[in-house]
Amino acid sequence: MEVTAQGERLAADLVGWLTELTFVDLDTDEVTAQVIDSVVRWAEAQGWRVYRRAPSVLPLPPPLEQRHSVLDVACARPDGPPVVVEVDHTDRGRTVQKLRAEADAGRIPIWVRWGVGRFTAPPPPVRMVTIEVTRRAGPPGRGRLHSRTGDRPAPAHSVGGGTADAQALPIPLTDPDGARDQG
Repeated sequence: MEVTAQGERLAADLVGWLTELTFVDLDTDEVTAQVIDSVVRWAEAQGWRVYRRAPSVLPLPPPLEQRHSVLDVACARPDGPPVVVEVDHTDRGRTVQKLRAEADAGRIPIWVRWGVGRFTAPPPPVRMVTIEVTRRAGPPGRGRLHSRTGDRPAPAHSVGGGTADAQALPIPLTDPDGARDQG
């Protein structure tokens, strides 16, 4: 399978996995950690080796150019090129630069963006997966709190087949004498 098609398929699969992710009143760091944990579980469910905070091929900017950036999640796959995932709540140009460098090194880059919306798609071959959340002001000193409750299906109702017969109401809807209740 072509690498571009693999990237699209993997991003779509991750979207499906992250659909189940819900949380209430978490701060920015807590949401990011929840998303990373969910990405790790997704990759482990594929049978891949998973590395958190794996070294990136992209060096840090000066004066730290002797060191390399890190990736939130890197996955070694026995049946294809590695997959790398970055998780952000803001639109960071450095993340796009890092993921494009990873793509140039033969890896499949996926950028998971979470927030209240207005996500700008990165240039190919970086694939974006989005997670929309709601936010509100938290208590003093806590900052903004984010929630994702998802669409919960209606509860299951009893099943039994058939229909109920119409029943007469015990209270007349109109007064047979035409008089109104003066209450």
